Amino acid sequence: MNDTALQRRCHTVFPGHRARPPAELFAAMAAWCEAHNVEHDLYGSGQLLQEFEAKVARLLGMEAAVFCISGTMAQVTALRLACQDRARDLVALHPTSHIFVHERSNYQLLGAFKALQAGEPYRPWTAADLAVIPDRLGAVGIELPLREIGGQLTPWDELQAIKADVRARGAHLHMDGARLWEAAAGYGKPLHEVAAGFDSVYVSLYKGIGGLGGAMLAGTREFVERAAEWFRREGGNVIHRTPYVVAAAMGFDEKLAAMPDYLRRTHFLYGALAAHPLIRANPAAPQTNMLHLHLPVTTERALAIRRALAEQHGIWMFNRIAGAALPGTSSFELYVGDNLLNAPDQKVIDALALFAGALQAG
Repeated sequence: MNDTALQRRCHTVFPGHRARPPAELFAAMAAWCEAHNVEHDLYGSGQLLQEFEAKVARLLGMEAAVFCISGTMAQVTALRLACQDRARDLVALHPTSHIFVHERSNYQLLGAFKALQAGEPYRPWTAADLAVIPDRLGAVGIELPLREIGGQLTPWDELQAIKADVRARGAHLHMDGARLWEAAAGYGKPLHEVAAGFDSVYVSLYKGIGGLGGAMLAGTREFVERAAEWFRREGGNVIHRTPYVVAAAMGFDEKLAAMPDYLRRTHFLYGALAAHPLIRANPAAPQTNMLHLHLPVTTERALAIRRALAEQHGIWMFNRIAGAALPGTSSFELYVGDNLLNAPDQKVIDALALFAGALQAG
């Protein structure tokens, strides 16, 4: 049995939101379209799409927002335009930036800009990390929260100091806000207050929101219009954005409203983990509704434990796993969403005990 089928059989699933099979998801999308009289957009022109773009812009306190088929396209375009505007091609990024780790050196291969790593890889940026950079920066990119270090947030006062530093330099401040919805809950601030001071913001329509894919890029109307033209030039001009927008829009308000609940559930999970010191969490206390769990076993052993728990107990602990820095260890990312939110407390506690017991035996 493959992993997808095995996970669907489990009654206690730790990561993320419930993954609906295509037939179920498409049926829900069809019903929503019928209830809301949805018509297809045509190359980005359509009532549903443009209303949703305007809604995202309002939430972020920006003049405009535009749909983009992927965050990778949105980010490289935004930072290239920012550097062109200032005739400075250097962008400061955290060492764990998505651009470095997951975007396959696209900025280099496309000649978009040059990137400088700033700060330390295992903690969020501080204002001091930028202050020591003497270069004339075209842009600064900040990821909120930092995925690769367990969803940590730049402390609020430091974030305001960074905004002031970038503004004083005359550089463009861009947010990788793929998980901005989660960051706002972590800060306990409205979205527009977190986004204030940024010149552009990218947000995902599928990660925490649970859509099919796609992203939005928000900023000034002039900047967004220029970015939209470049999306077309770069191959992002799909004839219908409707499926992506419907999948995101139909659950958007519900998911945003649930973000504080996901964070509270993460606090519960941290409390339950205290009984199992064999499982190490990063960060040491919740900052958003995600974390990294470090295990004292190899990836191969962790995957064997996952399968055994799924087959014998109906428990699915994690999705992807990777080797960690120390030999014989591994770690995985855990996003706390609907699955854990809806799981009874005792089932979560029992599942952790079984998992920790298997790790100990391993």
